[in-house]
Amino acid sequence: MEENRAEWLPHLTPEIVEGIEGNFLDAYVVALEGWRRGLTLKWHVKESGKFNEMRTWFVDEPGQLFSLSSEDRTHYFFRTRGDKVTNEAVDIGRDKEKTKQVLMSKGIAMPEGKEFTKENTNEEVLEYAGKLGYPVVVKPTDGSFGKGVFTNITSAGELEHTLDYMRNDLDYEKIIVEQYIPGKEYRLYVVDHEVVGAMNRIPANVTGDGINSIQALIDIKNKERSLNPRLVSCPIVVNKEVEDYIGRKGYTLDTIPDKGEYVQLIDKTNISIGGDPIDVFDSISDEVKNAAIEALHGIPGLTHGAVDLIVHEETKKPYIIELNPTANLGGLLFPIKGKARDIPKAIIDYYFPETKDDERKQTTTFFDYYDVIEPLKARDAYSTTVTPCPQEELHKKKYIVSGDVLDIGYHRGLRKQAFERYLHGYIMTLEEGDIQIVVGGTDLEMVDDFKNGIWEDEERAQVIEVQVEETDEPIKVGFEIKTDLKTQIEELEMYRQELETIQYEIKKLEVERRKYHSSLSWKVTVPVRIVGAIRKKLQN
Repeated sequence: MEENRAEWLPHLTPEIVEGIEGNFLDAYVVALEGWRRGLTLKWHVKESGKFNEMRTWFVDEPGQLFSLSSEDRTHYFFRTRGDKVTNEAVDIGRDKEKTKQVLMSKGIAMPEGKEFTKENTNEEVLEYAGKLGYPVVVKPTDGSFGKGVFTNITSAGELEHTLDYMRNDLDYEKIIVEQYIPGKEYRLYVVDHEVVGAMNRIPANVTGDGINSIQALIDIKNKERSLNPRLVSCPIVVNKEVEDYIGRKGYTLDTIPDKGEYVQLIDKTNISIGGDPIDVFDSISDEVKNAAIEALHGIPGLTHGAVDLIVHEETKKPYIIELNPTANLGGLLFPIKGKARDIPKAIIDYYFPETKDDERKQTTTFFDYYDVIEPLKARDAYSTTVTPCPQEELHKKKYIVSGDVLDIGYHRGLRKQAFERYLHGYIMTLEEGDIQIVVGGTDLEMVDDFKNGIWEDEERAQVIEVQVEETDEPIKVGFEIKTDLKTQIEELEMYRQELETIQYEIKKLEVERRKYHSSLSWKVTVPVRIVGAIRKKLQN
């Protein structure tokens, strides 16, 4: 993998999306784009508002449902799919057989195939495959992430073995058998009538160096994948399927490939199981792009989404494989080669075209994803509203502070100083014992004045020197105290001591209360207090 050959979006750096993976990453990048344009962003649980009416799945863990609002309207989103995509379109798009029936009825080229249920015997499937002609592909009707997909099956014996595995081990009730199309597989993302991104997905692979075994090369590549915001959650997994595949090619996991030798590990191209995303937007033909647009709009109500297709290696004719109304964007945003394509921009342009002129006022401001969804995870709220994104230019300064400046109380005081000046940013302890402070705000005078606040707390810090630098690094809305493990432990200890002090004071008050209630004066005055209570009740 060669990230140095990839060009990622400058407003979606790894720092901004750090720790946000998979489906949550897809939701975050679209929500972030709308939020930066000044739209009101809310995160929701399934029971909130319009989401009861929307086709969604696996949303027990919050962070995939959100809404964006302008002054005159609101749109609702599930990951990358907005409410302009109808439920009917989703139902068709999720079912490969339904998709095939609808598209082929409109003359759109797809691999010829047929659906089989558990009522159909293996013999019936084998008979059909024989008439269709080998090689064939077998896949579940409603599968995803490449699970249960077997390609380039070349014989009846191999097909029968695959059927037994799919039906008995994977327990699929419905499968599709279709012709195998030799060629390259692509995913194109279409918004309205425009292709806005395209990638070639290459099956999991390694390249030999003449030193390391295939297993060692996989380990090395997985470390490289962990640096990619999309691929960090998609390592190459070595399983029986991989071992069988490379075994048929004459390899084992202990084989040491020659330097430069390319070793494909599996025949599936899915990124989720180790595939490589390669940007091909600039090189893909208009014929292929037009085929993707036609296929997407072949499903009524499917206004944006991903189109997976294969371009025949000889005829160059595109064949539609499937449609995905709720597609992952990570491979298009973080390819390992080529340029990232700004799919979130295209989606927000489509839903809120009036914000196009505002799209790049903010490029480095972001919000803490996990902080804003925490109330939803704790079931304390049905929705949370994100603090609005500043819409004016942010002025930023970096301060390097030297001296005796590691006191937690001092850091908390600086955070208070930032809040009082309406500044965002963070404090971070450096290895040398200095601290780094980055602040940003719309008022340059307040940004500059923050330096004065650094010197003010002489009781908890002895500042020797303050260096000031210009910076353009991303800034999170709010103000964060970033601490190392040692500081975190110290802070927890301080909170523990404070809690113990409070608990001690509560116990003291309780003892005094009991002592007072058992005193002679309290007992003697009981009749007086009873009469007083009765009199008060009668007066009312």
